[in-house]
Amino acid sequence: MRAAQLKAVLPRELLASVVVFLVALPLCMGIAIASGLPPAKGLITGIIGGLVVGWLAGSPLQVSGPAAGLAVLVFELVRQHGMEMLGPILLLAGFLQLVAGRLKLGCWFRVTAPAVVYGMLAGIGVLIVLSQIHVMLDAKPQPSGLDNLTAFPSAVAQALPSFGWQAGLLGLSTIAVMWLWEKFRPHSLRFIPGALLGVGLATVASLMLALQVKRVEVPANLAEAIDWLKPADLMSLADPTLLIAAFAVAFIASAETLLSAAAVDRMHSGVRSDFDRELSAQGVGNMLCGLVGALPMTGVIVRSSANVQAGATTRYSTIFHGLWLLAFVLLLSSVLQSIPVASLAGVLVYTGFKLVDLKAFRGLGRYGRMPMFTYAATALAIIFTDLLTGVLIGFGLTMLKLAFKASRLKISLIDLPQDGEMELRLVGAATFLKVPALTQVLGSIPHGTTVHVPLNNLSYIDHSCLELLEEWGRANAAKGSKLLIESRGLKRRLEGRVRTNTGIGAAG
Repeated sequence: MRAAQLKAVLPRELLASVVVFLVALPLCMGIAIASGLPPAKGLITGIIGGLVVGWLAGSPLQVSGPAAGLAVLVFELVRQHGMEMLGPILLLAGFLQLVAGRLKLGCWFRVTAPAVVYGMLAGIGVLIVLSQIHVMLDAKPQPSGLDNLTAFPSAVAQALPSFGWQAGLLGLSTIAVMWLWEKFRPHSLRFIPGALLGVGLATVASLMLALQVKRVEVPANLAEAIDWLKPADLMSLADPTLLIAAFAVAFIASAETLLSAAAVDRMHSGVRSDFDRELSAQGVGNMLCGLVGALPMTGVIVRSSANVQAGATTRYSTIFHGLWLLAFVLLLSSVLQSIPVASLAGVLVYTGFKLVDLKAFRGLGRYGRMPMFTYAATALAIIFTDLLTGVLIGFGLTMLKLAFKASRLKISLIDLPQDGEMELRLVGAATFLKVPALTQVLGSIPHGTTVHVPLNNLSYIDHSCLELLEEWGRANAAKGSKLLIESRGLKRRLEGRVRTNTGIGAAG
């Protein structure tokens, strides 16, 4: 960008970057806590997402950072393998994203069925709510969604005689402020994010009332929060479970990023996203996060929409927001240490509820019951099992639907005006799944009949059905029957296999 153009847009980009920074600050810390990691880890990811990925991004107005969509997966990985194993997983996941971007596979990540994506986000949203209501009471979340649900009454019982009820009130007040601000905020103050307002008011109230609640722990020196990847840790990637985890992180992060980028493109009329470049940039960002032991990143829709609504038109807003995060952590870390953890948990509970998009669920009804069933099955599987299993079940249901669609074939046997001639009409897709039905119809054809089989109404025919037709023609040629396959596309291929004494012909 030329100096004159940069000077013209710089004031607007700086203002937009401040808005994005204010939205990102509480989310970076809250998502880190929801992931079972120190808040500083989320801030480091936000800084890398702004300064590095913002510069390399193929979607210039998209903001990258820690995402609620990966919090559940990271929490499970940290619980099973320890925090030190997150680095190697992210390094491999980022490398996979970088390679996918270089191979121009970005468009393929967007073919994920919307029902699976919406169901995944809904399941994640429910798990975030179930875990963070414990954090709102200054208690420790349980390993699974069901455990969090069953343990909630006892957590409330323990909070009432202790100071946990104070934390609970701060969390509820944060949610209330965010909801009221979203509903009734003045148009002139729309740039102030509800999350920042809720956390700010809760922090002030907790300090004025001297409430005995847990507060954010941020090191005075940001370098203390960096856990450099050790070369010996890379050997752990030989563990198949860690390899699967890396592929899961890469796939989910890529799908969420590119779906978010597509949504951002619909919000503005500027430069369109280059999905392959964006995927490569995310790969570089996650590799860096793996090297320093931070959270994984994706493109995030909440911060990106705030960026667009604040008037950003270039990537400089995203870059500057990372700079503000870095400056705040270096210069004002004591302010962060005053924030109640319960208030950040309230932000995540509110975010979790928003992820359960019932409008999207009802909208899927326009395409039939199966997408709605896939949405619900994916979400419930994630809640009752784990994220990877839920996503695999969603993909399995999608493939089952495709297989059902592909196997639909209407078979009709029609008498033609000419004596001794019939038409075997096939409409749909003739696959091996329909061989039994096709065999039954062929068995009902009288001897000595000339059968015309037009293939123009078929979207697909596989070799098993085609060989069945040819075999019937050969087997019944001695009985005076004749089979004529009528398709220009197949004529040349069949002519080499036609014999005068077989009763098989190719027409058309």
